[in-house]
Amino acid sequence: MDGITVERQKLVEAVNTLPDDVLLELANFLDYLRYKSVNLKQPENKNAADFLLTVAGLGNSGQHDISERDEEILSNEIHPVYGWNLKLNNSA
Repeated sequence: MDGITVERQKLVEAVNTLPDDVLLELANFLDYLRYKSVNLKQPENKNAADFLLTVAGLGNSGQHDISERDEEILSNEIHPVYGWNLKLNNSA
């Protein structure tokens, strides 16, 4: 066996000896390591502003002058009694 296979086998054995209550924490840590290894391989050509615009989807709504109509938009989305709730409480 090569060194990497031996180390993988040691990791599997170590995981098998862990108590069940720490497996979720281990899974979260492994997800973090996987995320970190993928992100380190990607070139950092994009700057933070491009990332934020992509995540927020700014400018992709197809609506123009939204800031001019913010009160109109909010008045249509907020129920005057129930506020931001998506489902109205009809049992009141």
